[in-house]
Amino acid sequence: MEIIELQQIPGLETHAKLKTKYLQFDKLLVELRKRELPDSVVMAVNHEIEELNADRGTETDRRRIIAKKQANILKFLEKELKLVPINHYRNLWLALGIAAFGIPLGVAFAASIGNMAFLGIGLPLGLPIGIAIGSGLDKKALEEGRQLDWDING
Repeated sequence: MEIIELQQIPGLETHAKLKTKYLQFDKLLVELRKRELPDSVVMAVNHEIEELNADRGTETDRRRIIAKKQANILKFLEKELKLVPINHYRNLWLALGIAAFGIPLGVAFAASIGNMAFLGIGLPLGLPIGIAIGSGLDKKALEEGRQLDWDING
C-alpha cells in the first residue's frame, strides 16, 4: 500500500506561511514514503491526507488544519512504530529537565539558604540535564533506526 499524494493548493505561492506549512508537511510525507510502513499505518496517514485534500477553507484555516494533521500523524507514528522526528526527545526533555530537576534543585537550594528568592537558581541547572537526557534518547533512536530524517522546525 502506498501513501497518497498531497494535492497542490491553488494560490499557494501568494501565501508564504501556508506555503511553509505545506512544504514541511510534504517533506514529512516524502520521508514516510521512503520507509516500509505497515498497511494500518499507511491507511491512517492516507485518511489524514484525504481529509486535508478535501478541505477548501481559508488560508488561515488551512494552515491550522495542516499543522493539526501533521501533529496527528506524528503522534500516531510515535505511538504505533516509535518513529520520532529529529530532536524530538531533546525538545521534550528540555521542559521536563526544568520541571523534574530544576525546580526541585532550586527549592532545595533556596530552603538550605533560607531565602526563597533563590528558587529560580535550579532552572538553569535543570535545563542542561534535560537536554543531555533528551539528546541521549535521540541518539539511541537514531541508532535503532526509529528517527525520521525530518525536523519539525523545517
